Amino acid sequence: MRNSVAKNWGVFIVGVMLFWYLPNGFSQKKMAEQEPQKTRLLFVFDASQSMFGLWNNQQKIFVARNILSNWVDSLENIADLEIALRVYGDIYSVPPQICEDSRLVVPFGTNNIKKVKKALREIVPKGTTPITYALEQAAGDFPKCDNCRNIIVLITDGIEECGGDPCEVSVKLQQQGIILKPFVIGIGADFENSFDCVGTYIQAKNEEHFIGALHIMISKAMNSTTSQINLLDANHRPTTTNVPISIYDHETNLLKLNFIHTLNAFGVPDTLFLDPRTVYDIVVHTIPPVRSDSVVLRMGEHNTIAIDAPVGALQLGIISKEPISGLQALVKDPQTQQTYNLQLFGQEEQYITGSYTLEVLSLPRLIIPQVNINQNHATKVEIPGPGILIVKKPGLGYGSLFEEKDGQMIWVYNFRNEINHLESLYLLPGKYHIVYRTKFSNETTNSLNKRFVIKTGETVTIDLNK
Repeated sequence: MRNSVAKNWGVFIVGVMLFWYLPNGFSQKKMAEQEPQKTRLLFVFDASQSMFGLWNNQQKIFVARNILSNWVDSLENIADLEIALRVYGDIYSVPPQICEDSRLVVPFGTNNIKKVKKALREIVPKGTTPITYALEQAAGDFPKCDNCRNIIVLITDGIEECGGDPCEVSVKLQQQGIILKPFVIGIGADFENSFDCVGTYIQAKNEEHFIGALHIMISKAMNSTTSQINLLDANHRPTTTNVPISIYDHETNLLKLNFIHTLNAFGVPDTLFLDPRTVYDIVVHTIPPVRSDSVVLRMGEHNTIAIDAPVGALQLGIISKEPISGLQALVKDPQTQQTYNLQLFGQEEQYITGSYTLEVLSLPRLIIPQVNINQNHATKVEIPGPGILIVKKPGLGYGSLFEEKDGQMIWVYNFRNEINHLESLYLLPGKYHIVYRTKFSNETTNSLNKRFVIKTGETVTIDLNK
């Protein structure tokens, strides 16, 4: 674009796995070649004294541990699944109320279902309900793993009794990436108002509901909801790609995923496995960035998330016989003057389609307004190459460089008064004026004035001694 420029100087994910997604829903790479992601379920079981209370004519502790014990049998053949058991309220009797009452009874491991069932049979309720403390301790129950989904399943017949805030702890653990959004199964009374902020709350009004709640929990924990992000061009086709994308949890603002968007050989975006219980904010790091907030997924389906992101290219060049490096331009919003990018001359960069203002970081500054970026098109902006100014000074002093434009003196640069003899500058072509006075001269009549012209590729030496 030589035109006017030359003339005017004007981020709870259950798990994420990327693969080549084909139209028929299969992966180009065999799933066996990919390392499966392990799901770890930590059951946090209520053994407080209130579990001796009646629930449909039976004591809650017997109903809950029998159902849970029988139900974990169904987990034995699920691949890449490990379970563990933590209990609270079974160490100290009340009164007095001792809130540091929680222990890991069965740690994570393979083939430990029998251990969990045995531990459940031996639980005897005694104490209070320190849910916050139990959740805090549960953070250390998950051994370090780079490819695991850590989920807590809290089973309780009451609310926090030790003054803690289980909601705060749950959010903190999620923000730290220790766990995904927990499940909470309430036995008997409805505790949704107290636990909805902790995780996905499921009410068990009776034994049948309790069994159903466990099935709902495992279904949601292990479901294979999929998604793809289509970055749409101006024709609403998903052709934009090769840009970073960040996915955040909308509620906690926790970064859940960072990746480079790509298309497979069929022009289809990557498939993502995301937790459908979480609401997401998606930021596409184009220049400038575009985003889609409060994205809700349909469980058990393939979700297509469409985001408008039409892009074109900007090329910055210098008209010069000699190679010139290091010159940069600020790319700005023409209305707000917000800076979007600092682009080097000689490089090409993609931008969201629209109009931009360029501020070339040259001497003097060069403002290029209304640079239009169009889809699938490279807008080329070229400026004439600079010349070189060498100033020989008579000694220490005070001086400035001005550009003469339309009869006006436009300040460009103050000479460095600590440099004794020589200064050199790259200057855009144009008419210039130097005014200078030595440090030890106290009369304005001793000010020196020099006028000169800079041309592309030429070196001009100004000797202020003459």
